Amino acid sequence: METKIVYTGKTHTTGGRNGASQSSDEQLNIKLSSPGTSRPGTNPEQLFAAGWSACFIGALGIAASSQGIKLPVDTAVNAEVDLCVTEGEYSLQARLNISLPGIDREMAEALAAQAHQTCPYSKATKGNINVEITIL
Repeated sequence: METKIVYTGKTHTTGGRNGASQSSDEQLNIKLSSPGTSRPGTNPEQLFAAGWSACFIGALGIAASSQGIKLPVDTAVNAEVDLCVTEGEYSLQARLNISLPGIDREMAEALAAQAHQTCPYSKATKGNINVEITIL
């Protein structure tokens, strides 16, 4: 089976966690700073959380459509990505807190489970980091 590339995000980053990053189309142009510092800028964990939550909402839309359900306009995913350290080794863990107003809890849980199976970010982290999914 041939893989079709749908899109390639390209960035140029210098200076690591205390540097800057810019996308090839110049739509993203940000300063980076380490978590907990007073320097202006965002950090990789925030960027990962933003990307994952946006992608997860898309996957929720696909899941809802497959069930004949219209995804609520005010659907939201609050993603929390933790940078952890254990015995000097760094890792990530995450929580996805999902709000699907007007959809009953059982269906919301089913949609979230289906989305977690199809979202590319969820697939990339599967078996690699601890992920908790909560319906708000």
